[in-house]
Amino acid sequence: MSDPSVGDLCERYEQLYPGAVVDVLDDEGLEDQTLSPDIAPLRDGMTAAGVAYPVVGRPNRSVDPEENMRNILQMLGDAPEHAVLTYQTNDDRAAHLGELSVVSLQEQGARGAVLDGGVRDVSYILDEEFPVFARYRTPADAVPRWEILEWGTDAVVGGVEVSAGDIVLGDEDGVVVVPEAIRVSVLEAAEELAETENEVRDAVRAGRAPLDAYDEYGVF
Repeated sequence: MSDPSVGDLCERYEQLYPGAVVDVLDDEGLEDQTLSPDIAPLRDGMTAAGVAYPVVGRPNRSVDPEENMRNILQMLGDAPEHAVLTYQTNDDRAAHLGELSVVSLQEQGARGAVLDGGVRDVSYILDEEFPVFARYRTPADAVPRWEILEWGTDAVVGGVEVSAGDIVLGDEDGVVVVPEAIRVSVLEAAEELAETENEVRDAVRAGRAPLDAYDEYGVF
């Protein structure tokens, strides 16, 4: 069977939940693929599933604001379809994403943003219904405070190494990263697991004891 298209891959991951994906990764010996729990959705019910597009920067009060703005806008314009931007900001003061950036990303077909950093214009972003996960909120703009360094390469976000091409999946439980090399096999295994868990749920609702259900299905 041929690999699914990127769009189909993202759509199928979006139908899953991070817990099932983490369980599969645990079985593969990859037990540290979950981002810090400090990184949370702007509201419950948000789900982001897409291909990682890493962004790296650092605090810098001496940055040239015009040059920095142009680099940030170039990064946004380079974001590919189906991307989930994953920010390693190394910062805890500035907002690295706002409403206008979200509007641009949405029009380009991006699927969300995950920031080990800050966000502003929250009410406007919520109106756009664009999935954003962040560590904090602040009205302080990044442009004069924070320097973008590189994008589309590698980053460490919420304690997890993220590379372009990895899959990022997040909901109100948290965010998990699936390495590109195993993103199809993990998807298929997680879909199987989710189906088995549906059977376990039905069995328990029908009165099956938890241990008996575990013995029959091998999961709980």
